[in-house]
Amino acid sequence: MHVPPAPLAALLFDKDGTLVDFDLTWGRAGHAVMLALGGGDAAAVARLAEAMHYDVAALRFAPSSPLIAGAPDTYVHLWAEALGRSDDAVLLDEMNAAFTDATLRALAPIGTPEAVLLALKGRGLKLGLATNDGEASARRQLAALGLDAHMDFIAGYDTGHGGKPDPGMVLAFAAATGVAPGRIGMVGDSHLDLVSARAAGAVAIAVLTGPARRDELAPLADHVIDGIADLPALVDRLSGTA
Repeated sequence: MHVPPAPLAALLFDKDGTLVDFDLTWGRAGHAVMLALGGGDAAAVARLAEAMHYDVAALRFAPSSPLIAGAPDTYVHLWAEALGRSDDAVLLDEMNAAFTDATLRALAPIGTPEAVLLALKGRGLKLGLATNDGEASARRQLAALGLDAHMDFIAGYDTGHGGKPDPGMVLAFAAATGVAPGRIGMVGDSHLDLVSARAAGAVAIAVLTGPARRDELAPLADHVIDGIADLPALVDRLSGTA
């Protein structure tokens, strides 16, 4: 006997590449941060760009960039090596502060995320954010986009639940909202989001608005959609109201 999937009761969003345009925001911010931490030295910026798989001319991080693959504490040592520094903890704080300011200045949403969140809230869903960016930076960006009031939960890699692809943020969202993981959809543009969802027992929903291609995401996803604008229809379909 076929048992239909349980309707979704909550959605947990990745930020960059899902709600925020990754290339426009992080691509432009990346160059500003490299210039700032490199003291304007062209050789230092070139070393940072090479370490981070960053195209200075195009203002773009390659899909293979360590910045895409993990949280800042997983690649700060690469910045330290490029800058000839050994104070990783201090540098991590400097990086986070510089990126918080630079990404806010370059912030570009994907489509009209507030309209999507309002439509989902209107369907009774709990909403949250789980990002490998820092929590303070995430909160500032959500506030700038007018999205913070719609979130029931916000977590960054430094909130205390761990970073993706570990399941901690998904499980913390489940505990905070009282929604079982099986009725939570983790929405993201990278394998980190989808692996995190699967590890927590949540529904993995891939969006194609980030650097990763469909063929990279589809094997890890329960659903693949073009972008978050397609979420209300997906929620309706899974609830049987479409």
